[in-house]
Parts: sequence; C-alpha cells; structure tokens
Amino acid sequence: MIALPPLVAYLRVSTDRQAEDGYGLDVQTEAIKAWAKTNKRRIIDWHRDDASGTLAERDGWADVEHDIATKRAGGVVMFKLDRLARDMMIQETFMQAIWKLDGEVYSTAPNENNLRDDPEDPTRKFVRRMFGLMAEYERDMIVLRMRRGRRMKATKGGYAYGSPAFGQRSVNKQLVKDPTEQKTLKRLIELRQGGASTRQVAAQLNAEGHTTKRGRQWTSAGVSDVLRRHATGRHRGKTTIR
Repeated sequence: MIALPPLVAYLRVSTDRQAEDGYGLDVQTEAIKAWAKTNKRRIIDWHRDDASGTLAERDGWADVEHDIATKRAGGVVMFKLDRLARDMMIQETFMQAIWKLDGEVYSTAPNENNLRDDPEDPTRKFVRRMFGLMAEYERDMIVLRMRRGRRMKATKGGYAYGSPAFGQRSVNKQLVKDPTEQKTLKRLIELRQGGASTRQVAAQLNAEGHTTKRGRQWTSAGVSDVLRRHATGRHRGKTTIR
C-alpha cells in the first residue's frame, strides 16, 4: 500500500468576524483534525493568516506554497474554500498555484470534496465556482451591513470607520495618539528616511523589539502599508509625528 503524502493545514480567521460566522480557529482546527482522521491523512504543520490582512500579508499562505514546492507536503487542507478567500478569482488563482506545484487542495466541507478540474467532468469546476460566487456575495453583504452600521454610528458622533492607522487608537469614539505606536512609527520613518529598504526596516524594528498593531513581528509588506497610510494621512493633515 502506497503511503499518501503528508499535508499542511491552512487557517484563516478575523477576530471581528468570528462571532458573526462562527468559523473561529477552534472550529476550523477541530474540523480539519476530524477530516484528517477520517481520510487517514497526516498533518505536519499548521499555517495561519488574518482575514483582515492584505494579499501581500499572506505569510501563512506563502508558507503553504513553500512546503508544497519543496515537497515537504503533498497538499493543503482547509475548513472551507471561503477560508482561502471570499473572492472567487482569488480562490481560483491560489488553487491553480498549488496545482501547478503538483499539490492538492482539500476542504473539510462535504460539498467541496472534488476540487481539482477534470476535463471529463466540467461540473466540478462549475459547482466549485458557484460556491465561490456565493461566498463572494455573502462577503459583500457583510461589508454592506458593516458600512451601514458605521454610518449610523458616525451620525451619533465619533470615530466609526475601520481600524485606526498605526500610531493611533480609538478612545470613547475619538482618535488619540498611541504613545508606544508613535514611538515605533517615528523609528520606522527614521530608518526609511535613512535609506533602509522596507525589508531592512522590518528586520531592524523586530531586532529592537517593536511590534505591529496586532503584536506581531514586522514584515516588508507591513512597513510599506504603514508608510502608505502615514503619507496619505499627512497629505490630508490627519497625522503628525512629533
């Protein structure tokens, strides 16, 4: 009997969505463990991303692709395809990337058990993409509800739109400077203006013990995002570093 290659698991969750969709880390983890036991597959590693992060911040997914490209794993399993992305085109792009590496993509959802394209069965692709479109629609409706809720909150006064930029936090519906983040932001800009690349800036911030807003280590993409938001805020007269 030929042993099946081991797999890596992929988790993706946002703390502001767990209560709404019920797909927290514990739910995803238990479902993947149960799936692996039923299908007699070994999970050798678990990779994770935040759903609120940008595509450039998908460090967890980059680790998935690396493990498959180096033949450390033969594929990836996730709770549902919408954990990969709620945008159908992004779903398709990521799955195609794994297939080009000769890896497989698995989902614990019963209606997502046949994912790879089959020229003899076009229904597979059709059904997969239909579920992708449904997830995309659900995401758009969630965004719409959040936008309406924020508008209602804003009419009552105070800050209501999205996560504050790095260096600021919301207190009693008002934006105030965060002393620790302001210190990190000042150092970040100082390093960048000194000629360091975003990757070098991230490495130096990590070496000095500075963390991101979520308490994580800095990445090149994270530094770029902060610089971009800071430049936009300064242009609009909203952010000042002293």
